[in-house]
Amino acid sequence: MNEEICELLKPIFGQDVKVQSSSPTGGGCINETSVLTLNNGEQVFLKQNAHPPQDFFAAEAKGLQHLAQAVKGPKIPKPLAWQDSFLILEYIEESAPGPDFPVRFARSLAELHRVSHNNFGLDHNNYIGSTLQKNFPTGNGLDFFRDQRLRAQQELARQFGKLPLSIDKNLSKLCDQLENYLDISGEKPALLHGDLWSGNYFPDARQVPCIFDPAVYFGLREADLAMTELFGRLPQKFYDAYHEAFPLNLGYEERKDLYNLYHLLNHLNLFGGSYLASVEQVVQRYIG
Repeated sequence: MNEEICELLKPIFGQDVKVQSSSPTGGGCINETSVLTLNNGEQVFLKQNAHPPQDFFAAEAKGLQHLAQAVKGPKIPKPLAWQDSFLILEYIEESAPGPDFPVRFARSLAELHRVSHNNFGLDHNNYIGSTLQKNFPTGNGLDFFRDQRLRAQQELARQFGKLPLSIDKNLSKLCDQLENYLDISGEKPALLHGDLWSGNYFPDARQVPCIFDPAVYFGLREADLAMTELFGRLPQKFYDAYHEAFPLNLGYEERKDLYNLYHLLNHLNLFGGSYLASVEQVVQRYIG
């Protein structure tokens, strides 16, 4: 593996580049991650997976390149090289968030969301965790979220036998009535991180907000904000600063659980029945 990595890094760091040491890091439950120290003193970040889905790391590299379009957006680790089973990234050292980080993060995220496109979706599919995320372009944001987010996960849950019939029926009813609950008036396709939970952002040594591990697409920007609230929550000044920089339609608090239903369904499909009660709770909240 090290020889293959060195060959890919030679155009960047020179012909004599070698991996001097490797330090495992705390990663997610899908990939193994480590920091490689090179013989020139530089460090790079390695993600590897012995049996990833097809084009898994290539899709992540493309996603990071998309995010880098936002000049005033969050800092993005540069993808340096990749193969089927691994991805090498620029290494950014994590720092503890200071008091100004939430506001800086909010403003940079608003700048990312100002990057727009003609359609919702993307020119290729990618992954949310290890689940294939379909991004077929469409001009209607509500149709995109209903069909390629909620119903796509619903169909997977049916195939895996993880969705009891009563919840399945109510979820279908919710999808059929989605326009009653989502106000997307005036919303253009926004460049989204796509999986913006607390493990996928941090400040660097200068408190610059950094985001990584994306599931990129052009979508409804409230989906990114809602994801920051699913597993823990940023301080309120983050949400206040975002709204000041890029105001949301009234009623976000009533809509955010709908966006997170996509991620709860995905976690149900990936990790099992412990997420079923949360799925049912959200569905019942809207159609109960």
